[in-house]
Amino acid sequence: MTAVLNGKVKDQEFIQPVPESTIGRVHYQPRHHRRILCVFPKYSKSFGTFHYAYPLMAHVRAFMPPQGILIVAAYLPKEWEVRFIDENIKPAAPSDYQWADAVIVSGMHIQRPQINEINEKAHCCGKLTIVGGPSVSGCPEYYPDFDLLHLGELGDATDRMIEYIDLNGQRPEQQIRFETKERLPLREFPTPAYDKLDLGQYFLANVQFSSGCPYRCEFCDIPELYGRDPRLKTPEQVLRELDAMLESGNPGAVYFVDDNFVGDRRAVSELLPHLINWQKANGYPVQFACEATLNLAQSPKLLEMMREAYFCTVFCGIETPETDALKSISKDHNLSLPILEGIQRLNSYGMEVVSGIILGLDTDTPETGDRILDFIRLSQIPMLTINLLHALPKTPLWRRLEQEGRLNSGAGRESNVEFLLPYHQVVDMWRRCITTAYEPEFLYQRFAYQMEHTYPNRIAVPNSPARTSGENIRKGLTIMGNILLRVGIFGSYRKTFWSMAKPALKRGDIESLIHVGLVGHHLIEFAKECHRGEESASFYSQKLREKRPTEIEASVL
Repeated sequence: MTAVLNGKVKDQEFIQPVPESTIGRVHYQPRHHRRILCVFPKYSKSFGTFHYAYPLMAHVRAFMPPQGILIVAAYLPKEWEVRFIDENIKPAAPSDYQWADAVIVSGMHIQRPQINEINEKAHCCGKLTIVGGPSVSGCPEYYPDFDLLHLGELGDATDRMIEYIDLNGQRPEQQIRFETKERLPLREFPTPAYDKLDLGQYFLANVQFSSGCPYRCEFCDIPELYGRDPRLKTPEQVLRELDAMLESGNPGAVYFVDDNFVGDRRAVSELLPHLINWQKANGYPVQFACEATLNLAQSPKLLEMMREAYFCTVFCGIETPETDALKSISKDHNLSLPILEGIQRLNSYGMEVVSGIILGLDTDTPETGDRILDFIRLSQIPMLTINLLHALPKTPLWRRLEQEGRLNSGAGRESNVEFLLPYHQVVDMWRRCITTAYEPEFLYQRFAYQMEHTYPNRIAVPNSPARTSGENIRKGLTIMGNILLRVGIFGSYRKTFWSMAKPALKRGDIESLIHVGLVGHHLIEFAKECHRGEESASFYSQKLREKRPTEIEASVL
């Protein structure tokens, strides 16, 4: 139920999360042999894919492996043959569809066209098709032609779906829906099927410790999809997953894709000592990164343990430096301490902050763009996802704008929101902000600040065999050579690059040089596309000229 207070939709009751249950759960024992093709759809190139960095690296073809469908692949009966294809690495071939008895697809709203295209290809081969994941769970109507819909997370619906695939070799006459009524606890999730991929082909590895977020930002669908009371894996599970990752390759960094890594601070405080011990035992083979609310800066004990575990990057959804705007989108927790002070505190523990920024809020004025650029200068944050507001289904924002008649999904629009400022003024403001933020000199100034004031605050990790292996040395030399050649010699901003590179080389700070070279190159080249009007102003937009991905988030069927 909802009510309108002061012109704003207020939720009277929060949707009750699907309960967890293991009581009486019996794993289904299949009667027939089945071949299952699990396909993850390709993303179109965008801010969050880091595609401009790939040519500078040896074998990288995609950003992060898809956690959700890898968990499903691991959960399927061991007696079945399971083939996994990430179309960001390579497309599924006709022979893959011919091989399969059933095709399982998972993805997010932004992948909707690609998801439906996979369904068409499978149906052309007469195969049973199943779609699960966050997009179909939020909007089943997006997928009218799939044979089976898996709505919700891993649980009883998954068992019923497996039973149906086992007992029915043919497509049903009409669509069937399996909806999770009892979720499998995260502590009973299997280790994702990392054995079915090569992690060396990914920019980052990823792991999920918790699901859900206690906050309720107006634009976010996480609380309604996954709940406000974070569900947790055990520390031992996380360590098993990290071990399995290393067996499949090591990109050198692992991102905790939790909706909010510090959503349950007691649980995180129990996990971190395990991560510290794992890093020490394995020679610190990876850097960790995570997504967390900015009020993490008020937890010095957590910050010290995160530093010891070698967390080097934290993504914070700062969204806007404007106080009234934060209140209007229910982001009051960003105001528990001054934003710039919080960023500096995270930097003091060696953690570079990545920030989410939203333009198009109801509180925006013609001066908002200038205030965001001032914030970027003052915060010294190098990377920010500067993005137009886009209303996702199953969010308070969607319901409010729907009631106000302010949803507009017209073809060619950059966002489905009718802004209070003129549409073209907001788009122009976005373009000016993102192109200015990633102008090479301005970007490299901020990276130089991080190299001087943030990176030195990290712990000194040992030159262990895990870090100085022949494979890692060859990989580092390849990346360094490509950066020096493609950016330092042939790059359009080579003078700016050398102003950073020469001092770093003299210090022997090769790791920082590689980091700035890779990330900076993608940001600069991406901003050029934005300037030319070749990129969507909302990375969540389903603009038809080209389909765009969201920021990387974890999903489970």
